Amino acid sequence: MSGLLSEWHVNPCVEDRLVYENVALVGATGAVGSIVRQLLEERQFPFKTIKFLASARSVGTKLTFKGEQHTVEELRPEAFEGIGLVIASTPDEVSAEFAPWAVERGAIVVDESGYWRMKENVPLVVAEVNPEAIEKHDGIIASPNCSTTQLVVAMKPLHDAATIKRVIVSTYQATSGAGVAGERELEESSRASLAGQAYANTTFAHPIAFNLIPQIGSPKHAGYTSEEMKMVWETRKILNDDSIRICPTCVRVPVTNCHSESILVETERKITAAEARKLFEKFPGITVLDDLGAGLYPLPLSCSGKDDVFIGRIREDLSFENGLAFWCVSDNLRKGAATNAVQVAELLVHSKAAV
Repeated sequence: MSGLLSEWHVNPCVEDRLVYENVALVGATGAVGSIVRQLLEERQFPFKTIKFLASARSVGTKLTFKGEQHTVEELRPEAFEGIGLVIASTPDEVSAEFAPWAVERGAIVVDESGYWRMKENVPLVVAEVNPEAIEKHDGIIASPNCSTTQLVVAMKPLHDAATIKRVIVSTYQATSGAGVAGERELEESSRASLAGQAYANTTFAHPIAFNLIPQIGSPKHAGYTSEEMKMVWETRKILNDDSIRICPTCVRVPVTNCHSESILVETERKITAAEARKLFEKFPGITVLDDLGAGLYPLPLSCSGKDDVFIGRIREDLSFENGLAFWCVSDNLRKGAATNAVQVAELLVHSKAAV
């Protein structure tokens, strides 16, 4: 982690000041919310009190956090009274309704939905890439789409060193990106297919077992899908550079967890594979696994459950002079969602202590 993210952990002189008195986790019982709870505990996030909020169907659920049992409360305006920080993982329409409730009551919301990401007055933040953007919030800070998050982490050291002009990215996105239902459909349909039985898919538009689906999201712009256009718009906003040309293709694959991306960048000056490897190795949040002869490169199975962005297959492009190609894998539920949100919350804690 960078100094901004880690200073409150390692500097005991400021530890007592780095506390949000009251924290709320919205969507606490969901797949991403469960990981947020785990990370808050593992990373010893500083707070005095915490409450867990969810939809009416989850109210009354008992959750164990830091050895104590908590009862899930209903997501309603009054639940945010006295709350200083909210970390939220909900559908867009839920976030659109509740986030203003929290802000009106003085809270800062770190939101993982897609609703606020492209709003003009809402910073879109990846902790390692543009931490300074948190200072521009008006109460809401957005965390980007999972496929965008790992892309911009991988792009940032190259962009800083040689200015990226163009990106061609093909994603291989796990079924966990469609939630628990997506994971279940992959498992159940795979069993059915192996047994020679029929299976009626409901989560995906086409069978996912032993198949690839080259559409994630709805038709959006010039033949691109909503998922693909998120990568275009969000990447430009995070890197604060509308001149970057981005051509994405997003594909759903029969993998349970971790999104993979094949990335080709064109830079203003040539970056050799050796230089790129050093840039990646020095950058916080990136782990390089790159030994083709030894069969060492990032795999969804080996990267699942980890917080870094993993990069391998680093090589110079054969088709034009200033091209660089590489392979990138990241846990879409962790760094692509929960981990980044917690890291942004840690930045807020640091920012508060610095005031």
